[in-house]
Amino acid sequence: MKTRRGVWFLPLLLLLGTPVHAQSLCENCLDAAQKELAKCLEEAISQEDKKTCAEKKEARSKSCSDGECKLEREAIPKEMVPEKK
Repeated sequence: MKTRRGVWFLPLLLLLGTPVHAQSLCENCLDAAQKELAKCLEEAISQEDKKTCAEKKEARSKSCSDGECKLEREAIPKEMVPEKK
């Protein structure tokens, strides 16, 4: 009888243990850029430091857009992308 419970318990555990909405590589990259900005701003002393933080975040976001986000956009079939009117 224990074996039958185990057979049903494992799939249930796997379903409950996985996130409902896994973030994409693009979202992860952009989130990391945002977190880096927040950390940088916490450590910033002058306005120049804050400006440098913003520039670094902009560069990181562009890197995400040109890398992970671009790959994801290219992976989406053309039929699934709504047309602009």
